[in-house]
Amino acid sequence: MNGQTTQAISIKALNKWFSAFHALRDISLDVAPGERIVICGPSGSGKSTLIRCLNRLELHQAGKVAVNGVTLDADVKNLETIRRDVGMVFQHFNLFPHLTVLENCALPQILARRTPRAAAEARARRYLAQVRIPEQEAKYPGQLSGGQQQRVAIARALCMEPRIMLFDEPTSALDPEMIGEVLDTMVQLADNGMTMVVVTHEMGFAKRVADRIVFMADGQIVEIAPPGDFFSNPRTRRAQEFLRQILK
Repeated sequence: MNGQTTQAISIKALNKWFSAFHALRDISLDVAPGERIVICGPSGSGKSTLIRCLNRLELHQAGKVAVNGVTLDADVKNLETIRRDVGMVFQHFNLFPHLTVLENCALPQILARRTPRAAAEARARRYLAQVRIPEQEAKYPGQLSGGQQQRVAIARALCMEPRIMLFDEPTSALDPEMIGEVLDTMVQLADNGMTMVVVTHEMGFAKRVADRIVFMADGQIVEIAPPGDFFSNPRTRRAQEFLRQILK
């Protein structure tokens, strides 16, 4: 496949059920390399389920997902290839409380990629500097603020040098005064050209960073538009109601 035409992410007719509950309904979306997509919508609309299907944290039952031209299926080698290319940051930081910040960032490289410890720690320090907390490397997660912990989680993901970053409501567990520092880090990533898919209710971030807004409701994509169009002239009544509630 021509690398110039390969989508970073290609989703075709994706369907997902939890028992009888139809969580995702015929989702189709392409994400180009370097594109920044923000997924928004009311609670329970399937946003987090969708993003978790992109690296097989959730299994879809119908449809197709491909990442950088590699199909996401039951083939373990395909899954390993995709997970090397895709970093993920969750609502909750999922840091090891008994490891220092530096160890949290270095250990995944050592275990998953067999990176020598010295090289892993050097890379960890580089990305801790990028998220602007290099001075925290010897501390434990419990000694950090929530915003700092989330920046460590972002640095840890970046240490694996992914081509795509997924963010699942990365600021929803933070106190309001800590949200800005995490969003600033994400803006910097976007400015550096990282392909990003972000589930968030932070509409200011969406306006500033997104190339396209994907609005979901009831397990479906209801509307896709550039931020200017979505915020100034949403086409669907469902999107209009959502914006009225979230921007009031």
